[in-house]
Amino acid sequence: MTTTTKIRPRALVRASGGPRYALALAVDALGTGLLRPFLLLYGVTVLELSAPATGTAMTAGVVAGLVCVPAVGRWLDRGARSTVVAASMLVRVLGVALLLATPAGHVWPFAAAALFLGIGNQSWPAAHAALVATVAHGRERDTALAAARALRNAALGVGALIATVTLAGGTTALRALAAVTGLAYLGAASLAWSVQLRARPAGSPGEEAATGPTPRMRALLAANVIYVFCLNVPEIALPLVLVTQLHASPVWSAAIFVANTVLVVTLQVPVTVLLSRVRRRTALALAGVLLTASYLGFLAATSLGHGWGAPAVAAVSVLCTIGEIVYAGSATALVTHLAPAHALGRVLARFELSTGFGLAVSPAAITALAPHGPAALWGSLAATTLLSAAAVAAES
Repeated sequence: MTTTTKIRPRALVRASGGPRYALALAVDALGTGLLRPFLLLYGVTVLELSAPATGTAMTAGVVAGLVCVPAVGRWLDRGARSTVVAASMLVRVLGVALLLATPAGHVWPFAAAALFLGIGNQSWPAAHAALVATVAHGRERDTALAAARALRNAALGVGALIATVTLAGGTTALRALAAVTGLAYLGAASLAWSVQLRARPAGSPGEEAATGPTPRMRALLAANVIYVFCLNVPEIALPLVLVTQLHASPVWSAAIFVANTVLVVTLQVPVTVLLSRVRRRTALALAGVLLTASYLGFLAATSLGHGWGAPAVAAVSVLCTIGEIVYAGSATALVTHLAPAHALGRVLARFELSTGFGLAVSPAAITALAPHGPAALWGSLAATTLLSAAAVAAES
């Protein structure tokens, strides 16, 4: 049992990497919010590509980004910190430049742009967590990681809102949006680079060779693949269920997504601070229990039918978001806490790979289960998440 952490705003900024780095995070997230939700639209409307070709190029970019993550982990373990973060932003500048230079009807330059954007997006989380772990320790580090997530969600939301308004301007506006995104990434990279933070590589050459995941870490990474499904519940599972099964207005899906964003932004830091009373592993197991309860709640809500089903789903989504907040506040913190100093980058890279894999397979799994009825979808999610929580708790 530990005591609750209390961190003043100025100390929190310092633990997050300093004012310039915090500003870099905000600018980077704003740029991502401007473009990422509308990259498919850019390919289809501005470049006049087919939807399947555009989607395939975007998927290839995500996969390529994941393939590059282990190399990022090795780079971090050689002591690089702010340089890797800046590089993850600069590679996205290159992606945007290729996007702007792609002529209409040409899929390969668009695929190259999606490739660089994917590499940058997948490399950033591990690089950021390693940087925070270098300047902050213990519960202060956990809170700093939570604060960065809240800031990122807020900036993503603002960026997406601006982009939505800009869509009324047509293809010219979308090109301008991409250009602004590139400038945002360039500014963020400059700010991150200016921090000039490195870590002294720890451990002997013999230790460097022995960095394979332990059974405890393997169990945690496997559980994380299932836990991360919760991040796609508001974006994929709930809209699918509300529209196709409950025949509810799309307004419900939009309202749930907005509420999810607001709750994450406002509660991520307070909840993470509150959880400092318990062990990180206990908190992560609790997240699984909360998510399991929410999935069973969705199962019950969908049985209410067209009239009360949508409001009930919206109410249960609050519990699901709280589970997501507890998960996000404890998972990276636990991995960072367990990782040996000489292999921090590689352990974080493995964690990011498990997260990326879960995010990649969850849309296919959700859409495959949903046609078989609420019991197949929510029952399967509840069972696998509860098993994952039990696996996490068993390692205590």
